[in-house]
Amino acid sequence: MTATSQHARRIIVAIALSSIACGGGAPAPPVASVSLAIGKPRLPLGAPVDITYRFELLPSASINGDYRVLVHVKNASGDVLWQDDHDPPQATSTWKPGQAVEYTRTRFVPVVPYLGDATIEVGLYREDERLALQGPSAPSEGEALSKSYRLGTLHLLPTSESVFVIYKTGWHPDEFSPDNPSVSWKWMQKTGVLSVRNPRKDVTLFLEYDARPDLFADGPQQVTIAVGDQPVTTFVASALTPALVRVPITAAQLGAADMTDIRIDLDKSFVPAKLPAGGRDSRELGMRVYHVFVEER
Repeated sequence: MTATSQHARRIIVAIALSSIACGGGAPAPPVASVSLAIGKPRLPLGAPVDITYRFELLPSASINGDYRVLVHVKNASGDVLWQDDHDPPQATSTWKPGQAVEYTRTRFVPVVPYLGDATIEVGLYREDERLALQGPSAPSEGEALSKSYRLGTLHLLPTSESVFVIYKTGWHPDEFSPDNPSVSWKWMQKTGVLSVRNPRKDVTLFLEYDARPDLFADGPQQVTIAVGDQPVTTFVASALTPALVRVPITAAQLGAADMTDIRIDLDKSFVPAKLPAGGRDSRELGMRVYHVFVEER
């Protein structure tokens, strides 16, 4: 920041504080305290992270209307690396004085061109309006003005720190959402095989998917995940919107080879061109997979 821009910023802040001091309007009091807890603060790019958000409405406060939760992850220079703005599971208009609202979201860290510490900023907003909150510590000058509060830090590591995974067979090319190019997926066929560099440790397979249970008159697809020829778990692919499955796999199940195959088998698939609605897509499709990650335990 140049000396001129620093001077201009000080003038803006001084005017704002002067206006408050002279009766130009006191800042709105906070409506709730806010904090978060991070499952694993140190993690490689592409890894899943569990973040638990907690809002406690102050005893004398109420919120009129429904606000979204602002979540911005920023690098050391203050640039936004990614965001996870979302609606809380319980609408803010229903929050009661003194009530605590706590929930956990699992998100996959985007593969961004940045390593090191990244701060997580949280707020509540509706259109151009933001609510004042009370963080674990006194807000900085910038936080007080922006009503966006730094609540935690992630330390981002290179992808080489994660277990190497290859989409081996049974996968169609990447596709991207036309509304948000940062959202991508792969359609798998009836069987999709992943090849994993064996860490020789217990691991967890994270699989984020959605499916089309509405297309099957005899019920949704049954999914079997196997390591080699040994089934590890089964589940019903009933999710119409992205859902996360966590599959524990032991070192013994991974075996002794340097690379291990993990199979995802469906009991049935579909071809869009053969559906009543028709279309030109003649591919065999099983389910849509957004993220795959293998994490050592």
